[in-house]
Amino acid sequence: MIVRDRPSGIRLFFVVRGSILKRIRLTLLVNTLSAILVTLLHGNFFALKITLTTIPFTLIGLPLAIFLGFRNSTAYDRYWEGRKLWGELVLRCRSLSRQCQSFIQPPAEFNGQATDIEAARRRMIYRAIGFVHALRLQLRDRSDCGELNRWAPEAEWPRLQTASSKHDALMLELGKELGQCQRKGWIEPCLAASIDTTLSAMTAAAAACERIKGTPIPFSYTLLLHRTAYLYCFLLPFGLVDTIGFMTPFVVAIVAYTFFGLDALGDEIEEPFGLEANDLPLDTLCRAIEVNLLDSLGEPVLHPSLAPVNHCLT
Repeated sequence: MIVRDRPSGIRLFFVVRGSILKRIRLTLLVNTLSAILVTLLHGNFFALKITLTTIPFTLIGLPLAIFLGFRNSTAYDRYWEGRKLWGELVLRCRSLSRQCQSFIQPPAEFNGQATDIEAARRRMIYRAIGFVHALRLQLRDRSDCGELNRWAPEAEWPRLQTASSKHDALMLELGKELGQCQRKGWIEPCLAASIDTTLSAMTAAAAACERIKGTPIPFSYTLLLHRTAYLYCFLLPFGLVDTIGFMTPFVVAIVAYTFFGLDALGDEIEEPFGLEANDLPLDTLCRAIEVNLLDSLGEPVLHPSLAPVNHCLT
């Protein structure tokens, strides 16, 4: 995700980091070169003069712009929903840590070791950290789960490695640990129910993230917009050359930058959990949760919160 102040003045035209120009530069270059060629030939294709007026482009351009705007709004809705879901995970993880440390307490007549209760709290909070890291890895299609080793108890690690959904496996162990605490009398049943509600909310947020990732915008709709935008921009020089002459390539380049850029931007934010510059900063969010929960335990933080690199958070 790009984090920077809005450039002003001439610098606005030289910003590269986060610009959609990098994705469309080749297509834009080919489109501009074709416009230059049409201008030099004055719309002649061998012995055939291709004559188009601006009327068809006016009729097509307006609905194309509306549909591109609608698609980008839909893509941004997916992006914003993903951000809200991860905000929900941040909230629920903090609540879980508070609930575990406040509700899981030794009963009035307790003959065991207080360290056992402390260890149970610590295991639950560690699994919550592992849960968000595992969800991030799954959403980004990364199979390396070595970084989860620290957050899972040693006895659970072999089973976690073979689990198809590692965040679900960690949540299952969280529920089992909560049940054991309740059966041992370390937490009142009504308070255990409130912690279970927090765990269910975390599971629901993860499932919603999986829904966004697994359900793209219908391909036929996207394909129609791609085709229409390309046809419009590559035929546009024939409709302008008889009217504006040598200015045709400049106008075509501006229009193509707008249409191709909107099209590419919709593609980029449609999948908000990737590693593109404009995608959600899942690494940063997971690190923030990790720092918050370790602070709540009073443990030293191994890695500080992530800062933008070249105005970009990953």
